[in-house]
Amino acid sequence: MARRLYRSSQDRQLGGVCGGIAEYLDLDPSLVRIGALLLLIVGGTGFLAYLVAWLIIPSEKKSDF
Repeated sequence: MARRLYRSSQDRQLGGVCGGIAEYLDLDPSLVRIGALLLLIVGGTGFLAYLVAWLIIPSEKKSDF
């Protein structure tokens, strides 16, 4: 089964983007958040990239079972 990228419903601080990327890449979510923060500080593109990802990455749907 192919893995899909979703915004995390469990590991979220704002929109679940970094948590979802961390789950997809099997990384610690803190590392992904630090990387996003560095993109924001260094290039200023982090904010725009986060907003775009928030809009285009679907939310994870958890079953109640």
